Amino acid sequence: MLNSTSSTLSYFILGAYVHVGNVKYLYFMLTAMLYIIIAIVNISLIVVICMNRSLHEPMYLFLCSLFVNELVGSTGLFPFLLVQILSDIHTVSASLCFLQIYCLYTYVNVEFCNLAVMAYDRYLAICYPLQYNRQMTFNKAVIFIAVLWFYSFVKVLITLFLNIRLTFCGNIINSLYCRNYLVVKLACSDSDVNNIHGMFGTVLTILVPLLPILYSYMKIFKVCFSGSKQTRQRAVSTCTPHLASLLNFSFGCCFEVVQSRFDMTSVPRVLRIILSLYFVIIQPLLNPIMFGLQMSKIRNTCKRSFCFKMSTCYKDTILMK
Repeated sequence: MLNSTSSTLSYFILGAYVHVGNVKYLYFMLTAMLYIIIAIVNISLIVVICMNRSLHEPMYLFLCSLFVNELVGSTGLFPFLLVQILSDIHTVSASLCFLQIYCLYTYVNVEFCNLAVMAYDRYLAICYPLQYNRQMTFNKAVIFIAVLWFYSFVKVLITLFLNIRLTFCGNIINSLYCRNYLVVKLACSDSDVNNIHGMFGTVLTILVPLLPILYSYMKIFKVCFSGSKQTRQRAVSTCTPHLASLLNFSFGCCFEVVQSRFDMTSVPRVLRIILSLYFVIIQPLLNPIMFGLQMSKIRNTCKRSFCFKMSTCYKDTILMK
């Protein structure tokens, strides 16, 4: 427990929740349905990619990594929100708070890095179609995925280790969930190490993925402008879902940063809640829809799998009769 003289922290208070009476059960049902939909669509696509050998190609492996990350991010938030919605006392233990920060910030780092690798993969496929299978092999794709996950795990772990060592003089977080910046602001004194590392970490989170993304799309646009109409059509159909996903996630993260660092009391409360949750709600819903519908190979595989299961169930029902 925290008091005016003690530096031992056992829990945080989430100050963004207000008493809504029985309406909380409606919020609980809507949030639970949203989480179930996110889990079903992402797990379904992960299973489809893993179970069909025709989809064991670099592009689909990167998509599978993306869908796994959507599950990590949504699972780091939604169960916590469901508990808090039903609870009358909105507190969270310090250890669980730091665990949530680790899950959500790992999700953000993996998402950006995964999108960067996918941009590079699209660059190779469009600019060097004849050499693509030699330059982007199955093993290379696995190495890319392993490196981006390991890099994100270690990067966020260092940030978390520095924050856990801080001495806190407050425990009220004006948010629906634990945010790293708001927790660090509760420290008794400014920590130069944490401030420098925080700035450096933010730059790495943005700059490391941004450089390969910019490089890849500069090359893709160059080929499109100088190439044939067929090349441009292929580039548009291939890159549109990726660009939409990248822009959507970037905007969502910008909303979250603005929420954390600036006074938003003049903004309606409902809008503040939507902005704070946008990056971890819309992205896990948008990616499966965009990539699943846009990529014909995934779409056709899902149709075949569904039709096969329906046909099997129908035959079993006939035999039972």
